[in-house]
Amino acid sequence: MSTSRLRTQVRHALPTALVGLFAGVAGVVGSYAVAGYTPAFVVSPVADLLRAVMPDIVIRYAITILGSLGQQLSLLTAFLLVIGGIGTLAALSMSVGERLNNRALPVVSTAVATWGVAVTLTDSLLLSFGAGLPAGAVVLLAEAVPSVPVATDVDEDRRTVVATALSVLGFSAVGYAVGQGRTGGGMPTGLGRSEELQGLLDDAAELSLGIAGVEPLVSEDFYTVDYSAIDPSVDREDWSLTVTGEVEEEVTVTMDDIESMETEDRFETLRCVGESLNGQKIDTALWTGVPIMDLVERANPDSGCGCVMLRAEDDYYEEFPIDAMEDGLLAYGMNGMELPRAHGFPVRALVPGHWGEINVKWISEIEILDREAEGYWEKQGWHGTGPVNTVAKLRAVNDTDDGRKELGGHAYAGTRGIETVEVSTDAGSTWNEAELSEPLPGGTDGNDWPDAWRQWRYTYDPPGDEHEVVVRATDRTGTLQPSEETGGFPSGPTGWVSRTVD
Repeated sequence: MSTSRLRTQVRHALPTALVGLFAGVAGVVGSYAVAGYTPAFVVSPVADLLRAVMPDIVIRYAITILGSLGQQLSLLTAFLLVIGGIGTLAALSMSVGERLNNRALPVVSTAVATWGVAVTLTDSLLLSFGAGLPAGAVVLLAEAVPSVPVATDVDEDRRTVVATALSVLGFSAVGYAVGQGRTGGGMPTGLGRSEELQGLLDDAAELSLGIAGVEPLVSEDFYTVDYSAIDPSVDREDWSLTVTGEVEEEVTVTMDDIESMETEDRFETLRCVGESLNGQKIDTALWTGVPIMDLVERANPDSGCGCVMLRAEDDYYEEFPIDAMEDGLLAYGMNGMELPRAHGFPVRALVPGHWGEINVKWISEIEILDREAEGYWEKQGWHGTGPVNTVAKLRAVNDTDDGRKELGGHAYAGTRGIETVEVSTDAGSTWNEAELSEPLPGGTDGNDWPDAWRQWRYTYDPPGDEHEVVVRATDRTGTLQPSEETGGFPSGPTGWVSRTVD
Protein backbone atom coordinates (compact mmCIF):
# COMPACT_ATOMS: atom_id res chain seq x y z
CA MET A 1 0.00 0.00 0.00
CA SER A 2 1.39 3.39 -1.00
CA THR A 3 2.02 6.08 1.64
CA SER A 4 -0.46 8.48 -0.02
CA ARG A 5 -3.21 5.87 -0.06
CA LEU A 6 -2.58 5.07 3.62
CA ARG A 7 -2.82 8.76 4.53
CA THR A 8 -6.09 9.01 2.62
CA GLN A 9 -7.53 6.06 4.53
CA VAL A 10 -6.42 7.50 7.87
CA ARG A 11 -7.94 10.91 7.06
CA HIS A 12 -11.17 9.25 6.02
CA ALA A 13 -11.27 6.99 9.12
CA LEU A 14 -11.03 10.00 11.42
CA PRO A 15 -14.22 11.70 10.12
CA THR A 16 -16.00 8.34 10.34
CA ALA A 17 -15.00 8.04 13.98
CA LEU A 18 -16.09 11.62 14.66
CA VAL A 19 -19.46 11.03 13.01
CA GLY A 20 -19.80 7.94 15.19
CA LEU A 21 -19.06 10.08 18.24
CA PHE A 22 -21.70 12.60 17.18
CA ALA A 23 -24.18 9.76 16.68
CA GLY A 24 -23.44 8.55 20.19
CA VAL A 25 -24.06 12.00 21.62
CA ALA A 26 -27.27 12.33 19.63
CA GLY A 27 -28.49 8.94 20.85
CA VAL A 28 -27.92 9.88 24.48
CA VAL A 29 -29.49 13.32 24.05
CA GLY A 30 -32.46 11.83 22.20
CA SER A 31 -33.00 9.30 24.97
CA TYR A 32 -32.89 12.09 27.54
CA ALA A 33 -35.36 14.16 25.50
CA VAL A 34 -38.02 11.43 25.55
CA ALA A 35 -37.32 9.85 28.96
CA GLY A 36 -35.89 12.68 31.03
CA TYR A 37 -33.56 11.97 33.93
CA THR A 38 -35.36 8.75 34.87
CA PRO A 39 -34.53 5.02 34.89
CA ALA A 40 -35.80 4.84 31.27
CA PHE A 41 -32.89 7.08 30.22
CA VAL A 42 -30.41 4.84 28.39
CA VAL A 43 -27.51 5.84 30.67
CA SER A 44 -29.31 4.84 33.88
CA PRO A 45 -29.03 1.02 33.63
CA VAL A 46 -25.36 1.30 32.68
CA ALA A 47 -24.70 3.40 35.78
CA ASP A 48 -26.55 0.80 37.86
CA LEU A 49 -24.47 -1.98 36.31
CA LEU A 50 -21.24 -0.14 37.16
CA ARG A 51 -22.39 0.13 40.76
CA ALA A 52 -23.25 -3.56 40.87
CA VAL A 53 -19.87 -4.77 39.56
CA MET A 54 -17.74 -2.24 41.41
CA PRO A 55 -15.55 -3.87 44.12
CA ASP A 56 -16.46 -3.06 47.72
CA ILE A 57 -13.15 -1.30 48.32
CA VAL A 58 -13.80 1.06 45.40
CA ILE A 59 -17.29 1.88 46.72
CA ARG A 60 -15.82 2.52 50.16
CA TYR A 61 -13.16 4.83 48.73
CA ALA A 62 -15.72 6.70 46.66
CA ILE A 63 -17.95 7.30 49.70
CA THR A 64 -15.36 8.18 52.34
CA ILE A 65 -12.82 10.03 50.18
CA LEU A 66 -14.57 11.31 47.08
CA GLY A 67 -18.04 11.80 48.58
CA SER A 68 -20.61 12.97 46.02
CA LEU A 69 -17.84 13.27 43.42
CA GLY A 70 -17.52 9.48 43.37
CA GLN A 71 -21.09 9.01 42.17
CA GLN A 72 -20.68 11.80 39.65
CA LEU A 73 -17.57 10.14 38.22
CA SER A 74 -19.44 6.85 37.99
CA LEU A 75 -22.28 8.55 36.16
CA LEU A 76 -19.84 10.28 33.81
CA THR A 77 -18.26 6.89 33.06
CA ALA A 78 -21.71 5.52 32.20
CA PHE A 79 -22.32 8.45 29.84
CA LEU A 80 -19.00 7.85 28.08
CA LEU A 81 -19.63 4.12 27.77
CA VAL A 82 -23.05 4.63 26.19
CA ILE A 83 -21.80 7.35 23.83
CA GLY A 84 -18.83 5.18 22.89
CA GLY A 85 -21.01 2.12 22.37
CA ILE A 86 -23.48 3.89 20.07
CA GLY A 87 -20.60 5.64 18.34
CA THR A 88 -18.89 2.33 17.62
CA LEU A 89 -22.10 0.90 16.17
CA ALA A 90 -22.46 3.94 13.90
CA ALA A 91 -18.84 3.90 12.75
CA LEU A 92 -18.96 0.18 11.96
CA SER A 93 -22.22 0.63 10.07
CA MET A 94 -20.71 3.41 7.99
CA SER A 95 -17.64 1.34 7.20
CA VAL A 96 -19.75 -1.63 6.09
CA GLY A 97 -22.00 0.63 4.04
CA GLU A 98 -19.02 2.16 2.27
CA ARG A 99 -17.61 -1.25 1.38
CA LEU A 100 -20.97 -2.36 -0.01
CA ASN A 101 -21.51 1.03 -1.67
CA ASN A 102 -24.86 1.29 0.08
CA ARG A 103 -25.69 4.59 1.80
CA ALA A 104 -28.99 3.40 3.22
CA LEU A 105 -27.49 0.49 5.13
CA PRO A 106 -25.50 2.59 7.69
CA VAL A 107 -28.54 4.73 8.49
CA VAL A 108 -30.89 1.81 9.04
CA SER A 109 -28.38 -0.40 10.85
CA THR A 110 -27.30 2.44 13.21
CA ALA A 111 -30.90 3.30 14.10
CA VAL A 112 -31.99 -0.32 14.55
CA ALA A 113 -28.88 -1.42 16.46
CA THR A 114 -29.02 1.58 18.80
CA TRP A 115 -32.73 1.02 19.36
CA GLY A 116 -32.05 -2.65 20.13
CA VAL A 117 -29.32 -1.83 22.63
CA ALA A 118 -31.57 0.76 24.31
CA VAL A 119 -34.43 -1.75 24.56
CA THR A 120 -32.08 -4.30 26.10
CA LEU A 121 -30.88 -1.78 28.67
CA THR A 122 -34.12 -0.02 29.57
CA ASP A 123 -36.78 -2.61 28.64
CA SER A 124 -38.76 0.19 26.99
CA LEU A 125 -39.73 -0.46 23.37
CA LEU A 126 -41.21 2.94 22.66
CA LEU A 127 -38.85 5.27 24.55
CA SER A 128 -35.85 3.49 23.04
CA PHE A 129 -36.68 5.11 19.69
CA GLY A 130 -35.47 8.31 21.36
CA ALA A 131 -31.95 6.91 21.20
CA GLY A 132 -32.15 5.02 17.89
CA LEU A 133 -33.71 7.63 15.61
CA PRO A 134 -31.35 10.55 16.40
CA ALA A 135 -28.30 8.29 16.04
CA GLY A 136 -29.57 7.13 12.67
CA ALA A 137 -30.37 10.72 11.66
CA VAL A 138 -26.77 11.78 12.30
CA VAL A 139 -25.50 9.01 10.03
CA LEU A 140 -28.10 9.98 7.42
CA LEU A 141 -26.82 13.55 7.51
CA ALA A 142 -23.22 12.37 7.23
CA GLU A 143 -24.10 10.21 4.21
CA ALA A 144 -26.05 13.02 2.54
CA VAL A 145 -23.62 15.94 2.99
CA PRO A 146 -20.97 14.74 0.48
CA SER A 147 -23.57 14.51 -2.28
CA VAL A 148 -24.71 18.11 -1.83
CA PRO A 149 -22.94 20.39 -4.32
CA VAL A 150 -21.24 23.30 -2.55
CA ALA A 151 -19.09 26.00 -4.14
CA THR A 152 -16.15 25.62 -1.77
CA ASP A 153 -12.69 24.13 -1.66
CA VAL A 154 -13.41 22.35 1.64
CA ASP A 155 -13.17 18.58 1.12
CA GLU A 156 -16.09 16.22 1.70
CA ASP A 157 -14.81 14.80 5.00
CA ARG A 158 -14.43 18.21 6.58
CA ARG A 159 -17.87 19.31 5.38
CA THR A 160 -19.35 16.12 6.85
CA VAL A 161 -17.74 16.69 10.25
CA VAL A 162 -18.70 20.37 10.43
CA ALA A 163 -22.29 19.79 9.31
CA THR A 164 -22.92 16.90 11.68
CA ALA A 165 -21.23 18.69 14.58
CA LEU A 166 -23.38 21.78 14.16
CA SER A 167 -26.52 19.70 13.78
CA VAL A 168 -25.79 17.66 16.91
CA LEU A 169 -24.99 20.83 18.85
CA GLY A 170 -28.36 22.31 17.97
CA PHE A 171 -30.18 19.06 18.64
CA SER A 172 -28.45 18.74 22.03
CA ALA A 173 -29.67 22.16 23.12
CA VAL A 174 -33.26 21.35 22.15
CA GLY A 175 -33.08 17.81 23.53
CA TYR A 176 -31.77 19.00 26.88
CA ALA A 177 -34.60 21.51 27.23
CA VAL A 178 -37.22 18.91 26.32
CA GLY A 179 -35.66 16.32 28.65
CA GLN A 180 -35.71 18.77 31.55
CA GLY A 181 -39.44 19.11 31.06
CA ARG A 182 -39.93 15.34 31.04
CA THR A 183 -37.83 14.75 34.13
CA GLY A 184 -40.01 14.14 37.16
CA GLY A 185 -39.59 16.06 40.36
CA GLY A 186 -40.66 19.55 39.47
CA MET A 187 -41.81 21.99 42.09
CA PRO A 188 -43.63 20.03 44.82
CA THR A 189 -47.17 21.06 45.68
CA GLY A 190 -48.43 22.08 49.10
CA LEU A 191 -50.03 19.61 51.52
CA GLY A 192 -53.17 21.63 52.12
CA ARG A 193 -52.37 22.43 55.77
CA SER A 194 -50.25 25.44 54.99
CA GLU A 195 -51.18 27.57 58.02
CA GLU A 196 -50.47 24.83 60.57
CA LEU A 197 -47.24 23.70 58.92
CA GLN A 198 -46.01 27.23 58.34
CA GLY A 199 -46.56 27.91 62.03
CA LEU A 200 -44.18 25.07 62.92
CA LEU A 201 -41.60 26.33 60.43
CA ASP A 202 -41.92 29.85 61.87
CA ASP A 203 -41.34 28.45 65.36
CA ALA A 204 -38.13 26.77 64.14
CA ALA A 205 -36.96 30.01 62.52
CA GLU A 206 -37.45 31.89 65.79
CA LEU A 207 -35.42 29.28 67.70
CA SER A 208 -32.44 29.56 65.32
CA LEU A 209 -29.55 31.57 66.79
CA GLY A 210 -28.91 33.47 63.57
CA ILE A 211 -25.17 32.79 63.34
CA ALA A 212 -23.53 33.85 60.09
CA GLY A 213 -22.28 30.78 58.23
CA VAL A 214 -24.45 28.35 60.20
CA GLU A 215 -27.50 26.87 58.49
CA PRO A 216 -30.84 27.50 60.25
CA LEU A 217 -32.47 24.78 62.31
CA VAL A 218 -34.54 23.84 59.26
CA SER A 219 -32.05 23.29 56.45
CA GLU A 220 -32.23 25.46 53.35
CA ASP A 221 -30.46 22.90 51.16
CA PHE A 222 -30.96 19.29 52.31
CA TYR A 223 -28.23 16.86 51.24
CA THR A 224 -29.01 13.81 49.10
CA VAL A 225 -27.16 10.50 48.85
CA ASP A 226 -28.69 7.77 46.71
CA TYR A 227 -28.11 4.12 45.92
CA SER A 228 -29.03 4.70 42.26
CA ALA A 229 -27.19 7.14 40.03
CA ILE A 230 -30.54 8.30 38.62
CA ASP A 231 -33.51 8.55 40.97
CA PRO A 232 -36.65 6.49 40.35
CA SER A 233 -39.59 8.36 38.87
CA VAL A 234 -42.65 7.01 40.68
CA ASP A 235 -46.17 7.97 39.68
CA ARG A 236 -48.29 8.88 42.66
CA GLU A 237 -51.34 7.06 41.33
CA ASP A 238 -49.42 3.86 40.59
CA TRP A 239 -47.53 3.70 43.89
CA SER A 240 -48.40 1.17 46.58
CA LEU A 241 -46.75 -0.19 49.72
CA THR A 242 -47.11 -3.79 50.88
CA VAL A 243 -46.35 -5.41 54.25
CA THR A 244 -45.13 -8.93 53.46
CA GLY A 245 -43.18 -11.82 54.98
CA GLU A 246 -43.92 -13.28 58.39
CA VAL A 247 -47.40 -11.80 58.73
CA GLU A 248 -50.86 -13.21 59.29
CA GLU A 249 -52.18 -11.31 56.29
CA GLU A 250 -50.38 -9.15 53.73
CA VAL A 251 -51.50 -5.53 53.70
CA THR A 252 -51.26 -3.19 50.70
CA VAL A 253 -52.00 0.52 50.78
CA THR A 254 -52.12 3.24 48.15
CA MET A 255 -51.30 6.92 48.42
CA ASP A 256 -54.93 7.73 49.10
CA ASP A 257 -54.91 5.22 51.97
CA ILE A 258 -51.79 6.79 53.47
CA GLU A 259 -53.23 10.29 53.31
CA SER A 260 -56.43 9.12 54.99
CA MET A 261 -54.51 7.91 58.08
CA GLU A 262 -53.77 10.00 61.16
CA THR A 263 -51.04 12.51 60.31
CA GLU A 264 -47.93 13.49 62.28
CA ASP A 265 -45.53 16.41 61.75
CA ARG A 266 -41.98 15.97 63.03
CA PHE A 267 -38.66 17.77 62.94
CA GLU A 268 -36.03 15.14 62.22
CA THR A 269 -32.36 15.23 61.32
CA LEU A 270 -30.68 12.86 58.88
CA ARG A 271 -26.93 12.25 58.88
CA CYS A 272 -24.94 10.22 56.36
CA VAL A 273 -22.86 7.39 57.85
CA GLY A 274 -20.13 7.93 55.25
CA GLU A 275 -19.59 11.66 55.79
CA SER A 276 -16.42 13.13 57.28
CA LEU A 277 -16.36 14.14 60.95
CA ASN A 278 -17.10 17.79 60.20
CA GLY A 279 -18.80 17.05 56.89
CA GLN A 280 -21.88 18.66 55.38
CA LYS A 281 -24.09 15.60 54.93
CA ILE A 282 -26.39 16.30 57.87
CA ASP A 283 -29.61 18.30 57.66
CA THR A 284 -33.00 18.81 59.30
CA ALA A 285 -36.51 19.19 57.91
CA LEU A 286 -40.12 19.22 59.04
CA TRP A 287 -41.56 15.91 57.86
CA THR A 288 -45.24 14.98 57.51
CA GLY A 289 -46.43 11.38 57.47
CA VAL A 290 -48.05 8.49 59.28
CA PRO A 291 -46.62 6.04 61.86
CA ILE A 292 -45.10 2.95 60.26
CA MET A 293 -46.44 0.66 62.98
CA ASP A 294 -50.03 1.74 62.30
CA LEU A 295 -49.63 -0.04 58.98
CA VAL A 296 -47.45 -2.95 60.15
CA GLU A 297 -49.80 -3.90 62.98
CA ARG A 298 -52.65 -4.38 60.50
CA ALA A 299 -50.73 -7.35 59.10
CA ASN A 300 -50.25 -8.98 62.56
CA PRO A 301 -46.47 -9.56 62.21
CA ASP A 302 -44.80 -12.60 63.75
CA SER A 303 -41.07 -12.13 63.23
CA GLY A 304 -38.74 -14.90 64.27
CA CYS A 305 -35.82 -12.50 64.64
CA GLY A 306 -37.47 -9.23 65.58
CA CYS A 307 -36.18 -7.67 62.38
CA VAL A 308 -37.54 -6.18 59.20
CA MET A 309 -36.33 -5.37 55.68
CA LEU A 310 -37.39 -2.19 53.93
CA ARG A 311 -37.31 -2.30 50.12
CA ALA A 312 -37.43 0.53 47.62
CA GLU A 313 -38.58 1.09 44.04
CA ASP A 314 -34.94 1.17 42.88
CA ASP A 315 -34.24 -2.27 44.46
CA TYR A 316 -32.41 -0.76 47.44
CA TYR A 317 -32.98 -2.58 50.74
CA GLU A 318 -32.01 -2.17 54.40
CA GLU A 319 -32.58 -4.33 57.48
CA PHE A 320 -32.99 -3.17 61.07
CA PRO A 321 -34.71 -4.20 64.32
CA ILE A 322 -38.48 -4.01 64.20
CA ASP A 323 -38.37 -2.22 67.57
CA ALA A 324 -36.75 0.73 65.81
CA MET A 325 -39.96 1.18 63.84
CA GLU A 326 -41.98 1.94 66.96
CA ASP A 327 -41.42 5.63 66.28
CA GLY A 328 -40.89 5.26 62.53
CA LEU A 329 -42.70 7.47 60.06
CA LEU A 330 -43.86 6.96 56.49
CA ALA A 331 -43.22 10.49 55.32
CA TYR A 332 -44.95 12.02 52.32
CA GLY A 333 -44.34 15.69 53.10
CA MET A 334 -41.27 17.84 53.67
CA ASN A 335 -41.36 21.41 54.99
CA GLY A 336 -45.03 21.83 54.18
CA MET A 337 -44.79 20.51 50.63
CA GLU A 338 -45.17 17.07 49.11
CA LEU A 339 -42.00 15.01 49.26
CA PRO A 340 -39.56 16.00 46.46
CA ARG A 341 -38.53 13.25 44.05
CA ALA A 342 -34.90 13.42 45.26
CA HIS A 343 -36.09 12.67 48.79
CA GLY A 344 -38.25 9.68 47.92
CA PHE A 345 -41.53 10.85 46.38
CA PRO A 346 -44.18 9.78 47.02
CA VAL A 347 -43.28 8.11 50.35
CA ARG A 348 -40.11 7.39 52.28
CA ALA A 349 -39.28 5.85 55.66
CA LEU A 350 -37.91 7.82 58.59
CA VAL A 351 -36.45 5.86 61.51
CA PRO A 352 -35.55 8.25 64.36
CA GLY A 353 -31.99 8.22 65.66
CA HIS A 354 -30.57 6.01 62.89
CA TRP A 355 -28.10 6.83 60.15
CA GLY A 356 -29.54 8.30 56.97
CA GLU A 357 -28.91 5.16 54.92
CA ILE A 358 -31.63 3.21 56.74
CA ASN A 359 -34.28 5.83 55.98
CA VAL A 360 -35.29 4.16 52.73
CA LYS A 361 -36.60 6.42 49.96
CA TRP A 362 -39.28 5.44 47.42
CA ILE A 363 -40.35 2.69 49.81
CA SER A 364 -42.41 -0.09 48.24
CA GLU A 365 -42.28 -3.03 50.68
CA ILE A 366 -41.96 -3.72 54.38
CA GLU A 367 -40.89 -7.34 54.75
CA ILE A 368 -41.17 -8.89 58.21
CA LEU A 369 -38.29 -11.38 58.47
CA ASP A 370 -38.12 -14.80 60.07
CA ARG A 371 -34.34 -14.68 60.36
CA GLU A 372 -31.72 -11.96 60.24
CA ALA A 373 -30.48 -10.84 56.84
CA GLU A 374 -27.96 -8.30 55.63
CA GLY A 375 -29.02 -5.03 54.08
CA TYR A 376 -27.27 -3.55 51.07
CA TRP A 377 -24.64 -1.62 53.03
CA GLU A 378 -23.98 -4.47 55.45
CA LYS A 379 -23.05 -6.59 52.45
CA GLN A 380 -20.51 -3.90 51.56
CA GLY A 381 -18.92 -4.18 55.02
CA TRP A 382 -20.65 -1.22 56.69
CA HIS A 383 -22.22 -1.46 60.14
CA GLY A 384 -23.85 1.93 60.30
CA THR A 385 -27.50 0.99 60.55
CA GLY A 386 -27.54 1.39 64.33
CA PRO A 387 -28.01 4.60 66.32
CA VAL A 388 -26.08 7.62 65.11
CA ASN A 389 -22.90 8.81 66.81
CA THR A 390 -22.96 12.02 68.85
CA VAL A 391 -21.26 14.93 67.11
CA ALA A 392 -20.67 18.66 67.58
CA LYS A 393 -19.79 20.31 64.28
CA LEU A 394 -17.88 23.56 63.93
CA ARG A 395 -19.41 25.51 61.06
CA ALA A 396 -18.41 29.15 61.55
CA VAL A 397 -15.59 31.30 62.94
CA ASN A 398 -16.70 34.95 62.84
CA ASP A 399 -15.17 38.24 63.93
CA THR A 400 -17.56 40.39 65.94
CA ASP A 401 -17.76 44.18 65.85
CA ASP A 402 -16.21 44.44 69.31
CA GLY A 403 -13.12 42.44 68.31
CA ARG A 404 -14.17 39.09 69.75
CA LYS A 405 -14.45 35.71 68.05
CA GLU A 406 -17.77 33.96 67.52
CA LEU A 407 -17.85 30.21 66.96
CA GLY A 408 -20.95 28.34 65.88
CA GLY A 409 -22.27 25.07 64.56
CA HIS A 410 -24.68 22.20 65.11
CA ALA A 411 -24.76 19.29 67.55
CA TYR A 412 -26.68 16.05 67.11
CA ALA A 413 -27.10 12.82 69.10
CA GLY A 414 -30.19 11.25 67.57
CA THR A 415 -33.04 10.50 69.95
CA ARG A 416 -30.64 10.78 72.91
CA GLY A 417 -30.72 14.55 72.46
CA ILE A 418 -27.98 17.11 73.15
CA GLU A 419 -27.43 18.22 76.76
CA THR A 420 -24.37 20.46 76.40
CA VAL A 421 -21.73 21.59 73.93
CA GLU A 422 -18.31 22.56 75.24
CA VAL A 423 -15.63 24.60 73.52
CA SER A 424 -11.90 24.74 74.17
CA THR A 425 -9.80 27.57 72.75
CA ASP A 426 -6.50 26.13 74.01
CA ALA A 427 -6.40 22.74 72.25
CA GLY A 428 -8.40 20.95 74.96
CA SER A 429 -6.66 22.14 78.11
CA THR A 430 -9.73 23.99 79.41
CA TRP A 431 -13.40 23.86 78.44
CA ASN A 432 -16.31 26.29 78.49
CA GLU A 433 -19.99 25.65 77.91
CA ALA A 434 -21.51 27.06 74.72
CA GLU A 435 -24.95 28.61 74.28
CA LEU A 436 -27.49 26.15 72.85
CA SER A 437 -30.61 26.84 70.84
CA GLU A 438 -33.82 25.62 72.41
CA PRO A 439 -34.91 22.14 71.19
CA LEU A 440 -37.27 22.08 68.27
CA PRO A 441 -40.86 21.29 69.26
CA GLY A 442 -42.02 17.69 69.33
CA GLY A 443 -40.50 14.44 70.44
CA THR A 444 -40.60 10.66 70.16
CA ASP A 445 -40.38 7.67 72.48
CA GLY A 446 -41.70 9.65 75.44
CA ASN A 447 -38.99 12.31 75.10
CA ASP A 448 -39.75 16.00 75.13
CA TRP A 449 -37.19 16.65 72.42
CA PRO A 450 -37.21 15.44 68.80
CA ASP A 451 -34.67 13.51 66.78
CA ALA A 452 -33.13 16.78 65.66
CA TRP A 453 -29.96 18.81 65.95
CA ARG A 454 -29.43 21.98 67.97
CA GLN A 455 -27.33 25.02 67.17
CA TRP A 456 -24.56 26.19 69.48
CA ARG A 457 -22.65 29.46 69.84
CA TYR A 458 -19.59 30.52 71.82
CA THR A 459 -18.02 33.99 71.92
CA TYR A 460 -14.61 34.73 73.43
CA ASP A 461 -11.69 37.15 73.48
CA PRO A 462 -8.99 35.77 71.18
CA PRO A 463 -5.50 35.31 72.70
CA GLY A 464 -3.94 37.43 69.95
CA ASP A 465 -2.12 34.67 68.15
CA GLU A 466 -2.86 31.38 66.44
CA HIS A 467 -4.75 28.90 68.64
CA GLU A 468 -6.53 25.58 68.41
CA VAL A 469 -10.30 25.44 68.87
CA VAL A 470 -11.93 22.12 69.83
CA VAL A 471 -15.65 21.31 70.29
CA ARG A 472 -17.41 18.35 71.88
CA ALA A 473 -20.95 17.43 72.94
CA THR A 474 -22.64 15.48 75.72
CA ASP A 475 -25.97 13.78 75.11
CA ARG A 476 -28.89 13.71 77.54
CA THR A 477 -27.86 10.34 78.92
CA GLY A 478 -24.71 12.06 80.21
CA THR A 479 -22.43 10.36 77.69
CA LEU A 480 -19.59 12.47 76.30
CA GLN A 481 -18.86 12.37 72.60
CA PRO A 482 -15.83 10.05 72.03
CA SER A 483 -12.54 11.90 71.53
CA GLU A 484 -10.90 9.19 69.42
CA GLU A 485 -11.16 10.12 65.76
CA THR A 486 -12.26 7.47 63.30
CA GLY A 487 -13.35 7.59 59.67
CA GLY A 488 -16.80 6.91 58.32
CA PHE A 489 -16.12 3.23 57.62
CA PRO A 490 -17.55 1.02 58.98
CA SER A 491 -19.71 2.55 61.74
CA GLY A 492 -19.74 6.28 61.10
CA PRO A 493 -17.18 8.97 62.01
CA THR A 494 -16.27 9.82 65.61
CA GLY A 495 -13.98 12.32 67.34
CA TRP A 496 -13.81 15.94 68.43
CA VAL A 497 -13.84 18.58 65.69
CA SER A 498 -10.93 21.03 65.85
CA ARG A 499 -9.68 23.97 63.84
CA THR A 500 -6.73 26.32 63.94
CA VAL A 501 -7.92 29.91 64.32
CA ASP A 502 -5.77 32.98 63.67
